[in-house]
Amino acid sequence: MDTSTPTQVAVIGCGFIGLPAALLAVDAGHTVIAFDTDPDRVRRLLAADPYVPDVSAEQLQSALATGRLIPTGDPDALSGFDVALITVPTPTTGNRPDLSCIEAATKTVAAQLRPGATVILESTTYPGTTENLVVPILETSGLTVGRDFYVGYAPERINPGTPITELRSVPKVVAGIDDESRDAAAAFWSRLVDAVVLAPDIGTAELAKLIENTFRLVNISLVNELTRYARALEVNIWDALTLAATKPFGYMAFHPSVGAGGHCLPSDTRYLTWRIREATHTSALLIETAARINDEMPEYVAGRIVDGLRRRHDSLAGARVVVIGATYKPDIPDLRESSALKVAAALRGYRLHVTVVDPLVPGDDPPVVPDLTPERIADASVVALLVAHRDLDYSLIATGNYVFDACAALPPAPNIERL
Repeated sequence: MDTSTPTQVAVIGCGFIGLPAALLAVDAGHTVIAFDTDPDRVRRLLAADPYVPDVSAEQLQSALATGRLIPTGDPDALSGFDVALITVPTPTTGNRPDLSCIEAATKTVAAQLRPGATVILESTTYPGTTENLVVPILETSGLTVGRDFYVGYAPERINPGTPITELRSVPKVVAGIDDESRDAAAAFWSRLVDAVVLAPDIGTAELAKLIENTFRLVNISLVNELTRYARALEVNIWDALTLAATKPFGYMAFHPSVGAGGHCLPSDTRYLTWRIREATHTSALLIETAARINDEMPEYVAGRIVDGLRRRHDSLAGARVVVIGATYKPDIPDLRESSALKVAAALRGYRLHVTVVDPLVPGDDPPVVPDLTPERIADASVVALLVAHRDLDYSLIATGNYVFDACAALPPAPNIERL
């Protein structure tokens, strides 16, 4: 495949992964068919109304103005593509991988596949998915991989909150079903990003992506477990971690939190542990323990908040909790797998009156209010700061009667308790 000239690129799934990739491809001079099965997404794309936080209205307007970004929900519009990027979610169902989105997307691509085209899976998944699921579906087209078309795997490395301009500087891992497929996928991505890293094979690239996310979850869970025990040891965990971080080698800083959320860490780690159990009939003890610790953190945090209330009040009856932060990550309007919302749910299990405040994601489902007012702070039995958005009024939050600071965002004070 010659990627030195503009090509027609089909992006299947225009969410957190697909939409930035689509805009990178437009910037590189390609024509991009931005396909999504969600009619609302297509409508918003056509109106230059972004729903992904890392994409601005101006960027969408600019891409649409070129005439080379074509949002659609019509699979026939994919006809004649040169490169197809499959960028769909990979959720879990009952702790098992759910590949239904990849399967559906690949069938859509197979229906439009032509000789000489390249198909690249971007979604995070376990080793074997591309070769054992994607390739057989594509070959239902009557074409043969390696002879008639190319297949690659290039896992996403989206860091929510990172502008598209910075995304170009993130090295892109690329693998292929054979050398020709790897070269075709690498040639495409080399026009979009500054550096392409060639993987020896697809399975290795699939595992590498899972390692990246599992590494983070294991270390987050390690720090959160130490946070629980540090209190019993009468040690300030935040001070201990600050000291540890002064070591210039062999250490990477992680901080206590209410638990890792979002799609990548909790879900992707389950892909790895499931695949290990399937392949070896044994458990990945360290990884599964880390996942369990992460799952337990919201209940632990809720228990700490309730303990704090009990130390200050004779009864929990009538206690009012203001939870600040609903998203899974600061400054990102994304509620997927939000640990803060799980804390709020656990607090309601104690029959407390809970109000969740987050200016980034106000709405009714789940109930989240946008305004952090002096009255709301003054009336609260406890203010639980769970997500430290950049533009919160921290001086106001610090005036609460009892403040539980899970983010170490406030200075020490008698009324402030840190996680």
